[in-house]
Formats: sequence, C-alpha cells, structure tokens
Amino acid sequence: MKSVLITGANRGLGLGMVKYLTKNDKARIIFATCRKPSEELTNLSQEHKNLHILNLGVTTKFTKLQLVKAEQLLENLTVNTIAPIMLTKSLHPILKQAVEANSDKLIGAQRAVVINMSSILGSIALNDQGGFYPYRCSKAALNAATKSMSIDLKKDQIVVAALHPGWVKTDMGGKNAPLDVDTSVSGIFNTIEKLKEADSGKFLQYDGTELAW
Repeated sequence: MKSVLITGANRGLGLGMVKYLTKNDKARIIFATCRKPSEELTNLSQEHKNLHILNLGVTTKFTKLQLVKAEQLLENLTVNTIAPIMLTKSLHPILKQAVEANSDKLIGAQRAVVINMSSILGSIALNDQGGFYPYRCSKAALNAATKSMSIDLKKDQIVVAALHPGWVKTDMGGKNAPLDVDTSVSGIFNTIEKLKEADSGKFLQYDGTELAW
C-alpha cells in the first residue's frame, strides 16, 4: 500500500494500526489523524519520517434507554457516520488519482480502498442484547453509508467495505475483551490486502468472516 490514512490514531486500535504499518513497512506514507497526539504516537512520528500526524477528533459514548439523550445520539451520529462520509467525500479526488496511478493492478488494496471501521454492535440482524443506542444507531447508519458508497464509487473502481475489529482489549473494549490489539490489527490488514472488487459493499470481521447487516 502506498498511502494509508487512519483515524483515531492516538490510542487503541488506531495506534495499533500505525505501529503495525511502521513495523512491517506496509505503507510508503501514513497519515495518522487524532484529536490530540499521544506521546507514543508523537515518538513514532519522530522515528518514522513517512508518518504524518493530522488533527481530527473522534469520540463515542455508550448508554442505556432510560439514560439516552438527544445530544448523545447526535454526537455519535456526527462522529461515527457523518464524519466518515464527509472525509471520504474530501478524499475522493485523491482516491481516484490512486486508482489511475495503479491502473495496471487488480482492483482492491493495490489501487484504492475505503474501510469504514464499524462494529458488530451496528448489525441489526445480530442485535440480541439491546442497549447502546447512540453507538448502535450510528454504526448501523455507517454500514448503510458504506453500502451506498460501494455502489456510487464502483464506477471509479474504489472498493468500499465496513469492518468489525472484534472485541479488543482497549480503553473502549475493556480488559475482559478476548482479543489483543496486535491480533485484531494484523487480521484487519490481512483482510484489507485480500479485498477484491467482489468484496466491495460487504460487512466483514477482522479475520475476513462476512457478517450479517
């Protein structure tokens, strides 16, 4: 991969992705976006000249029905759905350039892909526990946006997919999560590297397993 842009890169999975890419020399240029760079991310950027930190903030909140507030729903929708759509819109010209520059390669990660980091909590079919209204709604909306993007960007030969990273030991996932960051991240990039044109519009788990919408 020539260039990769990662959101939420200051901690958790985002930081894990940055570390994976720098350690394995997987990308020529890495754009790490976050609200406030952590010390570890800053140190990595000093060690790797191809790593560039850009300001872009994201937050998420979990809650139960009796505690749900309209502003929480709106905040999650803004961060988890609207922001990825607008970011993809802004990067669309660059993605098209990447496709043209790599026209001799198969459609997929070697040309241009958009990966929306979703969650199994955004699956309507797999929701058997309820709760988490702001997060579930925003991720379900992101999944819908991913499907539309895959259709609208097909003519540009840009692959678009939604990806569930698994339940990971991060600040958000908690210490009881079964997956460590390295396992999730390596699975994510292995899955991305194998994406083909036929995979555009799919909802996949970190290990490549297809999930129900």
